[in-house]
Amino acid sequence: MHKPIYFFISILLGFSHLLFAQNNDSTALYKPHKFELKFAHLPSLLIISGISVSGNEEEGFKKEIVEERNKRFSTFGTHIDNYLQFSPIAIAYGLDALGYKSKTDIKNRTAILLKGEVLMTGVVFALKKITHQLRPDKSGYNSFPSGHTAQAFAAATFLSEEYKKKFKWMPYAAYGLASSVAVLRMANNKHYISDVLVGAGLGILLMKLSYLTHQQKLNKKIAVIL
Repeated sequence: MHKPIYFFISILLGFSHLLFAQNNDSTALYKPHKFELKFAHLPSLLIISGISVSGNEEEGFKKEIVEERNKRFSTFGTHIDNYLQFSPIAIAYGLDALGYKSKTDIKNRTAILLKGEVLMTGVVFALKKITHQLRPDKSGYNSFPSGHTAQAFAAATFLSEEYKKKFKWMPYAAYGLASSVAVLRMANNKHYISDVLVGAGLGILLMKLSYLTHQQKLNKKIAVIL
């Protein structure tokens, strides 16, 4: 793994820390009354775990998983992960169309989603260029991190944030779908476990940042969404 990746991730996590340390702003739509670093614990853990197993040594953990996959599922292949990565977004807007209103109105919800998608796509694309990691199936040097996984977890975070108060089980369903995408990316031999762990962490973190930085002037107190 190239050294710039560690510098890049350090900047990203440092940026999230600064956001979490900010004071309350009466014009912020989604900023909690009390910010705590616990909101960054899960994505940070995923990112750090992915980096810790990202070494390219032949006997490394990530390559052992690929070897095991090639022994047991060498002929496996599916394209369903190309569609599942977007399914939480479809579910969110589908529920709203069926009359199950989400936490956020459609205008602000869409703005948050688009901002999160742009941020996530930009970071993932930049990291792929910086790290230049070969995929396990040797099809290209854009393995790290997994874009499909980052997309799936960003979408799952969006769905969870919008409906977790109405449906207590929604976070489990949303992140379950996202996890299936991560597993399928490895089963398809397109990514190492390090790629999907970092992709998952980035997807969650960057969509959360989109919520946290979204602002709208209101005349009444806004309920905390995170």
